[in-house]
This record gives sequence, structure tokens and C-alpha cells, in this order.
Amino acid sequence: MSERVMPGRTDGLITLGAADALWVDLTAGSAVPTVSGAFTCSPAHARVGYVLLGGHVVTTVRASGGQWSVPEVEVRRAAAELNAVGMDRQDLVRIGPFRGAPRQECNEETPLRWRRRITEELQELGGPERAARREVGRPYHLAGIDWRQMLVEQTRDGAQRTWWLPRAVVRLLDAAEHTETQWLQAARIRQAGAAATEPPSHPRQARDADGRQTTSPEGPTASLRPYNKELEGQLYSVLSRKPGTSRRVAGWACAVCRTAPATVLDHCHEHGYVRAPLCQSCNTQERPDHLYSNDIRVANRYTRLFHTDTDDWLRHWHRCPGCRARTTLPLPHLAAWTAHIACRSLRPTHRAPRGRKPCGVLRVSWTGSQNAPRSCLLTVAVDFCPSGEHRVLARIPYREAAEQFRAWLAETAPAVAAAAGPDRLDGLPAQFRPVIADTSGKDLELF
Repeated sequence: MSERVMPGRTDGLITLGAADALWVDLTAGSAVPTVSGAFTCSPAHARVGYVLLGGHVVTTVRASGGQWSVPEVEVRRAAAELNAVGMDRQDLVRIGPFRGAPRQECNEETPLRWRRRITEELQELGGPERAARREVGRPYHLAGIDWRQMLVEQTRDGAQRTWWLPRAVVRLLDAAEHTETQWLQAARIRQAGAAATEPPSHPRQARDADGRQTTSPEGPTASLRPYNKELEGQLYSVLSRKPGTSRRVAGWACAVCRTAPATVLDHCHEHGYVRAPLCQSCNTQERPDHLYSNDIRVANRYTRLFHTDTDDWLRHWHRCPGCRARTTLPLPHLAAWTAHIACRSLRPTHRAPRGRKPCGVLRVSWTGSQNAPRSCLLTVAVDFCPSGEHRVLARIPYREAAEQFRAWLAETAPAVAAAAGPDRLDGLPAQFRPVIADTSGKDLELF
């Protein structure tokens, strides 16, 4: 739909119906599917002053005739931002159901609360199959995005169902929730200021030069501040108990992707140090896929951790003083690196339409722990391989895996390697958690 034939356009404003049609038309080629009704169907909030489109807030205006409209330029800007989002449908993040509600869902200031909305609608309608058959005319959208087309259900142990969305969509919805919160906070501040200066008979209304009446103030959303090592060297067990920590974390941008708002405080489970605030998507990507306490499956997302975004993730892991002093990774991450990088040449392959494809699923387990490195042994295997299920590729002692990682780190991320080591802990508090020493050898060694 071009600007030349846009119906309902007046002084740059278009009606909600025309905006719906424009939104669908402009995002027809987007990797993220959209839906009509983004301005008129729940959870749209046109009558309270705004509508969410992707991660963008579009303000609504009530003209003198009582008709609701939105600026056409903002709709086009939101569509352009959504069209620029790339999406890998195989890169999934679990969104529920969980035993307890995630912390970010408890924010009552954010009407979107997309995780809770998806959970409620699926439980109410009995799953996505019934949701698709029941109330056909009702669009199920979140910030103008049709989540039904991307929702993936997986069944574990033949009973428990889990729901998954592509990582790009999770980041987009998290950003929309944060943008909405910031917009509402700015609106309350402006309304409070207007109430102090305007006559009490019209405390919540304002008119522009053309006489149009708005229900809430317009203003840019507050930008996220970058994380600059403000929490370095602090223990998670102490910091997590301090009042206001969650609110403080929400003010930072994710320390890895630097675009989405932070929702969690990531920390090292081996040493207890805080690493940095992360968004839910990056925190899920960083979490090892444990099958058991000493057994993990090496999923495809490790390609990003150790190939695409290697430098960012290595810097993030080495925000822990213990890991930085040892010049290694926590045991689950080191095990995944050993299987994914050090044993790459050992993995079986089979013919594929385009060359050869790695076969099966990598799995790595270990006996012992990093607290006793002499007795810790990593076992790398391939599950579901036609040439032999649960085929063992290699058994590597912990110390050998750590030495291989240090050599790879120096070659792959020399800046990270240069900042590591027991003599490179400058800038840390005078009293930090000590790294446990290995006293089983002739000399004291950090591990």
C-alpha cells in the first residue's frame, strides 16, 4: 500500500484501521510474521496513548471528532525496524511452562508481559492446536507479531510439554516490554509535571496547535546504559540479597548482545562471582544443556559461543576473577569447548547434498570435578550415530583440556588471553574470593 492511495490520512495521521492495513502490507516480507489487528485487538492499548509494534512504541492521537489515529511515519519506522530483524527458526529459546514464574513476568508496570500472556492463552485454550481452531477471527498477537506461527511445542518423556520461540523473537519481545515500561514511566513523569502547571479541570489532557487532543504525552524512551564493570569482583550470594538489585539490573543493556534490556544477573557457579547483567536470550544461550549433573549435550548454539561471537563470550566468561586467574572456563563450558573444538576432527561425518555433514549429537561427560584436576576425566561421545550409537570419540584429562584451551585462547582471542592469569588481577577489590589451590602436586598451582 503506497502513500498515494493511503485511506484515512490527515496531516500525517491515519486511522487505526488504515494503520493495521499499512502495518501488514509493509511487513509482508519480514522474517518475523505479523498479524492484522495490531492497533485494534488486545493487547493493543490505543485508548491509553500508545501501541506496541515490534520493539517500537507508536503514540496514538484522538482527533477533535473523537476518532483515534496514529502518525503514519511512526508506523513506517516500526515496520522498517522489524523488517531488519533476521531470524533463525532452529535457534530456539524455551519460554515455558516453568515451575515458577520468571522474575521479569512479575513486573506489573508492563501490560505486555508476553510470557504470561502466552502461558495464559495456551492453558486457557488447551494448547496451540485448539487455539488455532477456536475463535478463528481473533488474532493472537504480541506487539503486532503473530507468535502462533513461530511457537514450537516439544514433548519430553512422553508427557511434559514445553513451548519454544526463536531467539530473535524472544529478544524482540523483551525489548518491546522494556520500551513499554520506559514509555509509561516517562508518561507518568510528564503527566505529573502537567498536573502541577495546568488548571485542575483538565489535568490529563493537552492540545496541540491544530486543536487535536492527546491522552498522554509523547517523548523518547529512556535509553539503556551500557555495563562498565560496575559489579566486577562482587559475589552473587551477597549482591542478590541486596534490595533494589533487580531494578538496578533492569537499567543496563545486556553485556553480551548490547541491544536488549538486561533481566538477569549472570554469575559463575564455580567461584560465585558476578559476571554481568544479561538479557534472557543471552542467559539461555550461555547456559549448558545438562542431561545430568556431569553430562551435557553440545547443541548447535555452541557454534555461536565458540565461532561467531567468540570474543564477546570469552570476555564475558572471564569477567569472573576465578576463571580469569585460571585462564580457563567453568567445567561444563570447558567440556563443551573440548567436544566442539578440540575433538572436531574426530567426529564422524556422512554424505549430504552439499558435501559432508557431521553425524549424530555430541555429548560430553566427566568424572570427578575441577577441584581435583588430577582425577577429572572428560569423555566425548556421539549419540545417535549410524556407525555406532553412543560412540566414544576421546577421553581427555582435565589438565590436558585446560592446556589445549589456553593455547586456543591465545590464538583466537589474544586480548582476552593477555588479560588472564594469576598475575593479571589488577583493579579487583583487595579482598576477593580466593582461587582454590591444587596441593596434590609438587608445586602450588591454580586450576
